[in-house]
Amino acid sequence: MRRVTAALQKSMTATLEQLRALTVKENGLATVATTRADGTVHASVVNAGILDDPVTGKPSVGFVAVGGAHKLTLLRRNGHATVTFRRGWRWLSVTGPVRLIGPADPDPSFPADGLPPLLREVFRAATGTHDDWEEYDRVMAAERRAAVFVEVGKIIGNG
Repeated sequence: MRRVTAALQKSMTATLEQLRALTVKENGLATVATTRADGTVHASVVNAGILDDPVTGKPSVGFVAVGGAHKLTLLRRNGHATVTFRRGWRWLSVTGPVRLIGPADPDPSFPADGLPPLLREVFRAATGTHDDWEEYDRVMAAERRAAVFVEVGKIIGNG
């Protein structure tokens, strides 16, 4: 069994500033991973960005998910996720607890009428832009989209 030296462990620890820089360079494209009931990994590509959790104020990775997405079912069940950003050979992963806010996931600490502006904020954090925000809001509501926040509990990588 290989032992992790203190120097190697330190080189694998990254900062929030490094994470912010990498997310912008990669246009918000990331892989989110969580676990299925059988313990296998479920992974999918999302557009994500760094912003504060609207309830706790803690730094988080945020992304918007379609209401019927299987990843939402899994995130509800296990409450944790890992999000990995990469550009070339540089990569950073964030692991932490998850907060869901959406039509199927109301949060008692967040007003329901605040969902449309929250989804916009998450989309912009993931480097998204839109020419017609009313249309964006309409589509988000029709697709029952949810905002997902992965608290920055641990950051690792070579970034």
